[in-house]
Amino acid sequence: MSHERRRSMLIFVDLVIIWFSVYTCYLLRFDGHIPPHFINQSILYGLISAVVCLITLNYFKLYTRVWQYASVGELVALFKAITIGVLISYGAVFAVTFERVPVSVLLRNLETLLILIGGSRFAWRLVRDRIYKPKQAHMNALIIGAGDGGAMIAKEMLSQEEASLYPVAFIDDDKNKLKQHIHGIPVVGSRKDISNIVKLHNIDEIIIAIPSLSKRETADIIEICKPTKAKLKIIPGLSDLIEGNVSIKEIRDVEVEDLLGREPVSVDLEGIANYVENKTVLVTGAGGSIGSELCRQISLFKPKCLMLLGHGENSIYTIEMELRRTYPALQLETIIADVQDRERIHDIFRIHKPQVVFHAAAHKHVPLMERNPAEAIKNNVFGTKNVAEAADQYGSERFVLISSDKAVNPTSIMGTTKRIAEMIIQSLDKTSKTKFVAVRFGNVLGSRGSVIPFFKQQIALGGPVTVTHPEMIRYFMTIPEAVQLVIQAGSFAQGGEIFILDMGAPVRILQLAEDLIRLSGFEPHMDIPIEFSGIRPGEKLYEELLTKEEGLTSTKHDRIFVGRPSIISRAQVEFELKKLENVLFEEPFVVRDVLANVVPTYIKTKIS
Repeated sequence: MSHERRRSMLIFVDLVIIWFSVYTCYLLRFDGHIPPHFINQSILYGLISAVVCLITLNYFKLYTRVWQYASVGELVALFKAITIGVLISYGAVFAVTFERVPVSVLLRNLETLLILIGGSRFAWRLVRDRIYKPKQAHMNALIIGAGDGGAMIAKEMLSQEEASLYPVAFIDDDKNKLKQHIHGIPVVGSRKDISNIVKLHNIDEIIIAIPSLSKRETADIIEICKPTKAKLKIIPGLSDLIEGNVSIKEIRDVEVEDLLGREPVSVDLEGIANYVENKTVLVTGAGGSIGSELCRQISLFKPKCLMLLGHGENSIYTIEMELRRTYPALQLETIIADVQDRERIHDIFRIHKPQVVFHAAAHKHVPLMERNPAEAIKNNVFGTKNVAEAADQYGSERFVLISSDKAVNPTSIMGTTKRIAEMIIQSLDKTSKTKFVAVRFGNVLGSRGSVIPFFKQQIALGGPVTVTHPEMIRYFMTIPEAVQLVIQAGSFAQGGEIFILDMGAPVRILQLAEDLIRLSGFEPHMDIPIEFSGIRPGEKLYEELLTKEEGLTSTKHDRIFVGRPSIISRAQVEFELKKLENVLFEEPFVVRDVLANVVPTYIKTKIS
C-alpha cells in the first residue's frame, strides 16, 4: 500500500472514530436522549474535535509512523496528541458559545479516543503478526537469549513483510524467565534443553542472541547446538546492541573463530605507542596475510612513516589503497623490492633509516618448500640475513622477526629455514645496538593458503574434504589477535628473545573439517565425505612451540611467554651460512644434509 493511500485511510478511520466518540459520549451522558439544546453543541464539538484532533495527530507524526514497529514511544505520542486535541476542542467550544461541554462527556471522549484510535493501530499490527505472518514464514527459528538482544531480533522477525524465518521459542538460562512470553513467543527452557526443543519444534535455525556472552561461553553453546543439524547464526557484540545496530541484517553465520572460544586480546596501548608512535616503521612482506594486518594495526599508533615493502605489486597496491582510505593523514612509503636483493635492501635502509622493523616476508607453504628447498633458503634465510644486517648497520632500534612453531624440532625445509632465521637474529643481537627478537606462533585462521579456505572451497564443490591424518592437531589463532600479540611482544624486547604466543588448546584438523561442514549446513561423512590423504612431506602430527634448551618464562602479558635466548656466536652462524650458500644449486638431498648440520634437531623427510 502506498504512503498516501495509507495516510488517507488512517485519516478517514480517525474521523469516523472521533464522530462516533462524540455522539456516543453525549448519548451516554443523557441516557440515550440528547436534549435539543445539546444536539447543536454536540455537532459543534464534533466538528471542532475532528479538525483539532487531526491537526494534533499529524503534528505528532502519527500518520507517518510505521505501526508494525510501534512501541512505548508511539503510545506516548498518541496520548499527547489526543489529550491536547480534546482539551483544545473543549476550550474552543466554550470560546464560541460561552457554554461548557459536560465534564463527563470530556472525560469519556478522551478515554474513547485513546482506546479506539490506539486500538485501531495495534489491532492491525496484531492481525499481521499473528494471522498472516506464520503463513508466510518457511523456517522455524529458536532464539537463545531472552534479553534485549533476543527481544529485538524476535520483534524484527515478526514485523518483516516477507519473513523467511519465524521465531517459535526462546531459550534462556535465567529460571525467572521460564514460561514467560516475549512478543507472544514462549521461553521454553535452558541451554541443556536445546536438543529436545529443536526436535519438538522442528527448528531450522538457531540464533545466539546474547551479545554480552564471553567467547568461551559462546563456544560452549555452539558445541551444544552442533549435533542438532540446525543452522547456527549469531548476533554482533554488546557495543552493537548499545549503539542500536542489532537487526536481522547484522546477524551473521557462526564462523570457525567462534568455535575456538578465544577471549579478545588485551594490549598495553601505552607500551606499544612508546616504541611505534612518531617512528619510521618498516614492514616486509606487507602484502601478505600477517604483513597487511601488521600495517593495519600499526597505523592505529600513529607512526611518523609506515613503509610497506613487498615483492608482489598487486598485494602492496591493495593494502596501500586500503590504508590511504582508512588513514588519509598517515605518511606511507610503498616499496617494491625482494628481500633477497642485498644491495636494494641496504639502499632502502640507507635512505629511509627505519627505526622499527617487522620482518614478515617469507615462504611459508610446507609441501611447496619441500620441493623447492633452494628458494626457501634464499628467501627465509638469506632474505632475513639481508634485512637484519641492514637494520644493524643503519641503526634500527628494534627488529621483530615473524617466526613459526614449525621452527621447533623441524621436520620440514620451511621450519628449518625459519629456525635458521631465528639463529641469525639471535647471533646478531650479541653485538648489535638493535634489539633483535623473534615471535613464534602457529597457524592463523583464514591466511592465504591455510587449511580453512581450502576446506571451504572443497565444501563449496560438494566434497570430498581431504584431511591428511585423523589424529593431526594444530594450534590456531585469528590473524588480528596474532598480530596484536606480535606488536605487544615487540614492546617487551630486550634483545635476543624468542617470544611464544599462547595459542590456546590445540584443534584436531578432522574436527575442524567436520565443524566447517556443519556450519555450511551439511552433515559430515553423509552429505560431504571426508577422505584421508596421508601426511605430506615435512608435516608433523602435532607442532611444538619450544625446544628443550629454551625453557619458558612469563612476561607482563598473560598470552605472551619468552624462551631463554640461545647462545649462538655470529662467527659460527656465518660459517654455517657459507656452507648453505655453496650448496644452494645442488641436489635437494645435499641441501637437506647441510641443513641438518646447521640445525641438528631437523628431521629429514622423504619426498615422494
